[in-house]
Amino acid sequence: MSATKISLMIFAAGFGTRMDDLTHDTPKPMLNLRGKPMIDHALELAKSANLETVFANTHYLHDRIAPHLQHHGVQVLHETPDILDTGGGLKAARTHLTSPTLTLNPDCDWTGANPLAYLLDQWQEDMQALLLVVRPERAKNRSTPGDFSLTGTHLARGGDMIYTGAQLIRTERLDAIKDRVFSLNAYWDHLASTNDLHGTIYPGHWADIGTKQALTQANMTKYV
Repeated sequence: MSATKISLMIFAAGFGTRMDDLTHDTPKPMLNLRGKPMIDHALELAKSANLETVFANTHYLHDRIAPHLQHHGVQVLHETPDILDTGGGLKAARTHLTSPTLTLNPDCDWTGANPLAYLLDQWQEDMQALLLVVRPERAKNRSTPGDFSLTGTHLARGGDMIYTGAQLIRTERLDAIKDRVFSLNAYWDHLASTNDLHGTIYPGHWADIGTKQALTQANMTKYV
């Protein structure tokens, strides 16, 4: 699939409560990761994957992250007055996005293949969603149990596969979720009910850096 025809949405609206005091006056994606804001690492992945159209949703401390995103050519989708969670945010943004669209959580650390390019390479046209998962031995800062089991390319709840926060997903069936505010988990369950939830295993190493302790560790060493 051609990267130039696909949009990317970065989820940057959250409160970052797992970061404790670090996010009292700084949105989580703007916290420093090895010398630059965490979200800049996500933007580097987008650039390396040749993605030309990048969006980010914002809510918490919008005024402190929006100018930075706009400076980097990111189109900002401000969720106000309420935060919409990942599923609601994607549903609200879908008129701006391609379908399928890539989505990415910025609070992750990657060692190995570009996850966005890898998803594009693994995508098949009959898929509704392709989630990038990782084996537990290649994951850092996540304990068992995992999120999914993988049979062929089909995902089901339960099992040791860990969702990495990167996916390629169609948005046409989001209307099946009637709520305005909802997690992507609800949409994934809807797709899984018709055997339309797929996964592919990330061949590198991945780390969750959504907590204060994990961010401190990530700033001391690159996971290998």
